[in-house]
Amino acid sequence: MKVMVGGTFDPLHDGHKSLLNRSFELAGPSGHVVIGLTTDTFASRKVHPIRPFAERKADLEAYITKKNYPVQWRIEPLNDRFGSAIEYDFDAIVVSEETLPVAVEINTIRRGNGKRKVDIHQISCVLADDGRWISSTRIYRGEIDIHGHILHG
Repeated sequence: MKVMVGGTFDPLHDGHKSLLNRSFELAGPSGHVVIGLTTDTFASRKVHPIRPFAERKADLEAYITKKNYPVQWRIEPLNDRFGSAIEYDFDAIVVSEETLPVAVEINTIRRGNGKRKVDIHQISCVLADDGRWISSTRIYRGEIDIHGHILHG
């Protein structure tokens, strides 16, 4: 199965890891995972500073290599919300609750272009100790760490 997933992945937190793990599980040993990583220009729309593309890519590569998935994978630059998901022939996209609307929009555009719809696999967002979503914004603000533990300042 060919699976796509995308994001900024900065910092790479437990929510991101859950998204990546699900993507690799879904692809299976003979599958392929394409990870769209937002470019510095596209990521600059975030409300907090983002580390350079090369650093975020290195973190992703280190995590995936450490997990030793028996799956082919590649990281490609993501210049907009859709990346190659509009044209690329693939089977499924993995999203969080937060990014589900983008996947629905991708299928709408694909259908309009005469391409087949892809399966949307939504994972639940990983919750921090306080029951709220783990997010890069919360980590940047110093509320939580990458595992969702509350930081007391």
